[in-house]
Amino acid sequence: MALLQDKIVLVNGGSQGVGAGIVRAAVREGATVVFTGRRVEVGEKLAADTGALFVQADLADPAQAGASVVRTVDARGRVDCLVNAAGLTSRGSLLDTTPELFDQHMAINLRAPFFALQAAVADMKARLAPGTIVNIGSNCAHSGPPYLAPYSAAKAGLAGLTRNAAHAHRWDHIRVNGLNIGWTDTEGEDAIQRAFHGAGDDWREKAAASQPMGKLGQVDEIADFVVFLLSDRSGVVTGSVIDWDQNVFGGQE
Repeated sequence: MALLQDKIVLVNGGSQGVGAGIVRAAVREGATVVFTGRRVEVGEKLAADTGALFVQADLADPAQAGASVVRTVDARGRVDCLVNAAGLTSRGSLLDTTPELFDQHMAINLRAPFFALQAAVADMKARLAPGTIVNIGSNCAHSGPPYLAPYSAAKAGLAGLTRNAAHAHRWDHIRVNGLNIGWTDTEGEDAIQRAFHGAGDDWREKAAASQPMGKLGQVDEIADFVVFLLSDRSGVVTGSVIDWDQNVFGGQE
């Protein structure tokens, strides 16, 4: 049987990158999928390709983040699984981050997952039903480079939220886990590398050569791992924030 057969899955931030990969993997594994994104044309194309339902939402608005769950329940009857995959990676250091940039990072990378998770858990508890939630974090939660100060702060907060929610709702049979992903090959990363780091067309090859496994993280591999965490095959695991990366944090030469 497919890993997510007959499950209703909501993927917030699912129209591109890692989120889109999770949408495709969840559909492949038998789920009925709803996903959100800001850009209608991108979302509708993925919906047409996969059969998933696209819901336009600006997750920077906490009301829309919570409403993504309500709209899924209205359309599909319930939410069994939630993935918080939206992310903002615009650059800012401790010394040059403005209050506006800081607030943008908190809104997308921490506040949106908080209120989507709040709404999903409320739906699960109201039905006395089990559920699974995966928050897509970042290895920057451990520290991060100097130019990702607000991003690192928000992702560290997301790791704490993941553990707190998992502990609070373990007796409700609601499992909450996180995945701290490393440097990943996505269209969004391509845009960031070109816009902020002056990267050329060969940046992927150079980046891959700098990594222990000779490649960047791959969207399909991350998506398969997320599907496993959402599924019953991951057993009792909850409150885990897993470093999905090829670099060992705390390791020394």
